[in-house]
Amino acid sequence: MGLFMFHSGLFKMGKITVEKRGRIVIPAEIRRALGIREGSELIVELDNGRIVLTPVRKLTARDLFGIAGEEEVSLEEVENALSDEA
Repeated sequence: MGLFMFHSGLFKMGKITVEKRGRIVIPAEIRRALGIREGSELIVELDNGRIVLTPVRKLTARDLFGIAGEEEVSLEEVENALSDEA
C-alpha cells in the first residue's frame, strides 16, 4: 500500500486489494479521519466508474442540544416524529 498524503482535503494513496467475498480494508488513517469504527454503516454508491463510500451519520440528542433553543415538546410528539422517520 502506498503512502498517505493529505492534499486539498483528500487522502491520496496507492492501492488496496479486494479480498475474498469482495472485502476491502479501509486504511486506519482514513477511518480515524472519518470516525469510522467497527459496526459503522457506510452508504455505497457507483459514480462514473468510481465506488464511493460515505459514512452514515447518526445524530444523538447531545448533537442536537441547543439547536432549537428552548422549544418545549411532549414525549408523544418526539415518539411520533421518530416513528414517522422509520
